[in-house]
Amino acid sequence: MNPRSPLPGLWPVLLVLTLAACGTEPAPGPDADSPGGAAPSAPGPGRAALEARAAAIQTTTGHVYVTEVPGYTLARQSVGVLGDDGFGSFYVAAGGKRIQLSVERGTLTASNCATGPRPGGGPGTPAACERDGANWYRSTPDSHEYARAEGEVVVRVGGARGEVDRDTLRTAAEAAHRADDRELDEILPPAGRAPGAGPVERGDLPPVGDGAPNNDVGASG
Repeated sequence: MNPRSPLPGLWPVLLVLTLAACGTEPAPGPDADSPGGAAPSAPGPGRAALEARAAAIQTTTGHVYVTEVPGYTLARQSVGVLGDDGFGSFYVAAGGKRIQLSVERGTLTASNCATGPRPGGGPGTPAACERDGANWYRSTPDSHEYARAEGEVVVRVGGARGEVDRDTLRTAAEAAHRADDRELDEILPPAGRAPGAGPVERGDLPPVGDGAPNNDVGASG
């Protein structure tokens, strides 16, 4: 994994703090004033706006992928950059089960499958690899994933063995695809609300002077 990658070490910790706030958003209800009770369709954002929203999280629209897995829902607060300009997200199910979707620049072939990034991250023995349809199935004793090369990127769908079985991962991998404009609009953070955007206000900074933190203490030390 790229050293800048927030996965997998940081993301599971962040998810513990954020998943309680994640959830599905209900679809708009029918509009009684519309013919047949159907809500009028509004034009989606233009392509330039979608590109700008992707750039705000330091990725590109071409690296944003989505998938569909029965019983799993995208954790919207997990959406973010992976590595230099890749993309990553988690899909969650009841009981805290997680599937990680990641997209990064790279190659995946029969010659480097076993020695590539270890499923689940961290040090350890090379992954066992086997071809399964259009994907490679890569596994270690505690984690596994399906992966495939698409152009300049490698698309990976994985999880812990104790949380997700191989059949579920295969379903997620086969459904993984580059997000279309509608899907981009649904999952990319709104303009101006990229994760981590904006300065963090600190209460220990004095209002005058060079802005150094105020570390004064009382006479007792």
